[in-house]
Amino acid sequence: MLYSVIPAGGSGTRLWPLSRAGHPKFLHPLTGSDRSLLQATVDRLGPLSPADRTYVVTGVSHAVNVSRQLPDVPEANILVEPSPRDSCAAIGLAAAVIAQRDPGAIMGVFSADHLIGDEARFVEVIREAMAAASAGYLATLGITPTRPEVGFGYLKIGAPVHGAARQVEEFREKPAHELAVQYTESGEYLWNAGMFVFQVETFLGELARQKPDLHAGITTIAAAWDTPDRDTVMADVWPGLEKISIDYAVMEGAAAAGRVVTVPGDFPWSDVGDFHALGESLPCDDAGNLILGGERANVLTRDVKDSVIVAGTGRVVAAIGVDNLVIVDTPDALMVVPRGRAQEVKQIVDELKARGEDRYV
Repeated sequence: MLYSVIPAGGSGTRLWPLSRAGHPKFLHPLTGSDRSLLQATVDRLGPLSPADRTYVVTGVSHAVNVSRQLPDVPEANILVEPSPRDSCAAIGLAAAVIAQRDPGAIMGVFSADHLIGDEARFVEVIREAMAAASAGYLATLGITPTRPEVGFGYLKIGAPVHGAARQVEEFREKPAHELAVQYTESGEYLWNAGMFVFQVETFLGELARQKPDLHAGITTIAAAWDTPDRDTVMADVWPGLEKISIDYAVMEGAAAAGRVVTVPGDFPWSDVGDFHALGESLPCDDAGNLILGGERANVLTRDVKDSVIVAGTGRVVAAIGVDNLVIVDTPDALMVVPRGRAQEVKQIVDELKARGEDRYV
């Protein structure tokens, strides 16, 4: 069986005003059902990881809601960060804690806020990645590109090395559009979805090789995790850990050494980056409209097409003769934006912060 680790952090600013710092997108039911993105992630991993092998790494402000949404996950498996230190510290802490409890474990890392179609195929791909991890590789899941996309990182893939796994020759940053077109048309690149599978000891060994200070701090915390000294050690060590992503800290250097492979994921995938992406990822009505809000949604439309409407306040939201809009109605904020400019929502959040109106973010 797999140990599944779910980093659950961030504020999802491009999904404002629905997603807020205190109640980010992974806690919302943005799945087309009443299950939150976090709950859907745990459900999807059920065939691979029972509840007692499911871990969530989250912040202090989200820990209570995470526990409420996942009552079957043991409290000991919810790892609370006192402050954000980026993905390597979060994933490294989970790996080190799991290594203390089961040194031979294989661990997978899966974001709390992704939507995935064809879940049976997803499980097959994870099992293929587990086979590569058992052979000593650090495995990633690469998503087969469906379009040129400037918002994602890419993996340059090489020869087959273990079953369905391919060598990762290089990690590439988010490209300009022209380069994204070249990547997509070449067939030599996959989207970097930020999902990983590896033996915990293999990962920790690479972390020790490339970032020895970060490794030392994380293993010190993990050694005290199941003891009465946890809070004291965490308070002493955590603030001094390097703030760096797992890609920069471990995966890029390991790829250069030939230790990273990827298993192509040919299933529908979305990181729900903004409301436009949400509208492309969930089933819409005959006019191409996505309406969310559950039982509280009270939406009237006339001649409206290809729009995303989120109405969760119980108020009537009425739209007439508009196309390609995003309309989000919350108790203290209303947002209207063309779908093609949905990525710019983050700028509103930045402006509210600059004006000192943090109560809205």
